[in-house]
Amino acid sequence: MFIEKPAVTKVSCVRRCASRHRAQGGSTIRISGHDLAGVVKVVFRGSHGRGDDTSAQVRPGSASRVGAKVPVGAVTGPVAVYTRAVRSADTKSIPILPAPPPEPSTKLTPVPMPLALGATGAPSIETGTSRTKAYVAAKRAVTFSFRVSGTVPTEVAVELMRASDGTVVKTWHPAAASGQVERVSWDGRVGRSGAKPGRYSFLLTTEGANGAPVRSAQSGNYERDAFDLYDNMFPVRGRHNFGGSNADFGSGRAGHSHQGQDVFARCGTPLVAARGGTIKFKQYHAAAGNYIVIDGAGTSQDYVYMHLAEPSPFSAGDRVYTGQRVGSVGDTGNAAGCHLHFEMWSGPGWYDGGRPFDPLPSLKSWDAWS
Repeated sequence: MFIEKPAVTKVSCVRRCASRHRAQGGSTIRISGHDLAGVVKVVFRGSHGRGDDTSAQVRPGSASRVGAKVPVGAVTGPVAVYTRAVRSADTKSIPILPAPPPEPSTKLTPVPMPLALGATGAPSIETGTSRTKAYVAAKRAVTFSFRVSGTVPTEVAVELMRASDGTVVKTWHPAAASGQVERVSWDGRVGRSGAKPGRYSFLLTTEGANGAPVRSAQSGNYERDAFDLYDNMFPVRGRHNFGGSNADFGSGRAGHSHQGQDVFARCGTPLVAARGGTIKFKQYHAAAGNYIVIDGAGTSQDYVYMHLAEPSPFSAGDRVYTGQRVGSVGDTGNAAGCHLHFEMWSGPGWYDGGRPFDPLPSLKSWDAWS
């Protein structure tokens, strides 16, 4: 039996668009083409293989037009639509901007009611989330607070939802007394691994007097009690630049090539842990000056900081958190001007079987959000 292959001719943003009618996370798009009646999902294919692909269910339409909501984690790249049997060809790259930052909800605010399958006897719920920007392995975790009043809750579940695909990455079952403020906290890790960066939100579910479930948000609503999780923080906390070509990874040095990226800033500028973890080495070297190596928590990578103005206050074996100050920009050792020489090494780590790789793409990404 011959199956018509769907084709996409145009993708337009129609609701909650960014400037100049560009799509962003949370926008509604219209997909135009032909043979679209059987389409069940659209895949945003990103730009770096399958690792950044996201998908969304399409809204009922016609053979020439369907709609879909852009996932919060979608990034610029082609899109393709899928029926249950075949898929379309990829479109040209579609610009997709990041979703707007979540609305702050640091104070407890009432949940619009009823969000229940049967509102009779539904308790009142107040919720709040401590921050809208969180970092993996940071000392200050993101905290979800809630209060259930009226009906004494028989059971409460708090789910942590990943907005890009709706996955529940963690669930708590806290004890909850009527009228009491309760809290759960999360440090950005699932087990020992760092969670995938992106938009997350907390969803509380309890029961009304009639046994019907009562929720703090509608299913698929990732705006209430939402926050953005980042895996790293830019390590230089002041004005800086990346120098010229001689500062890049791989540039020539006497007898070797440059194994990191130089970031120039005034001496004394604070340096923080790009990723928390354990101090692996703290030493002085004639070329590197004062330096430390951090074994990144939840990763196989090591992070190396050289030319610190003074020895770091941390010692080998100490735990350090993402964003915690570890020293200051300096020019100790063989350094031409005040700067941080920053290296990243693959597992199993620095001079322990791993290899250095170019940290500049990561640094530029971290610089954009922190």
